[in-house]
Amino acid sequence: MRAVDLALCLAIDVSDSVSFDEFGLMIGGLAAAFRLPEIQSAAIAGPRGAIAVAALFWADEAEVALDWTILDGAAAAERLAEALEMAPRLPPGGATALGEGMLAGLALLGRLPVRAERLVMDVSGDGRHNRGRPPGPVRDLAVAAGITINGLAVLNEEPDLLAHYQAEVIGGPGHFAMACADYADFAEAIARKLLAEIRGLPTA
Repeated sequence: MRAVDLALCLAIDVSDSVSFDEFGLMIGGLAAAFRLPEIQSAAIAGPRGAIAVAALFWADEAEVALDWTILDGAAAAERLAEALEMAPRLPPGGATALGEGMLAGLALLGRLPVRAERLVMDVSGDGRHNRGRPPGPVRDLAVAAGITINGLAVLNEEPDLLAHYQAEVIGGPGHFAMACADYADFAEAIARKLLAEIRGLPTA
């Protein structure tokens, strides 16, 4: 079985609070981040020379948008970016079932087809949990399994959302949460976040 330095699950909010234009900014920002030379270099800088990336979209329910993909160079990063850009927006809106989205992320990490030195879930969204399983117990399950959950809170809907992520979402080795003011700032924020996660460095 192949070994990678990091398995990174992107858990992305597509609930009703995320408009069509905001979704485009978010996915465009993620794709742009994986096209950055510094992120591509970081992905191959570890002893195993590669990371694995997957993505899911969550609202009331969760759907896998990108199954596990090996990022081991610029060509692979471009294919990953294109796959993210082409992923349909499923599920089609709904409530902000943050805990359910995180649980789906754990399930996706649980069927990782490679060995990974680190397991990280990258949660991004613009609202508090408001339906289904609460996020705190899911976070605790992840921590018990050695999984790190980091958060990116988009503050355009709820200016104090970062505190909710800090209290209920993030946990595990080296965990951190970041915030950006709105989706116009998402691309810059997610690039910084991904770089820190790939390098295994905590950030403020």
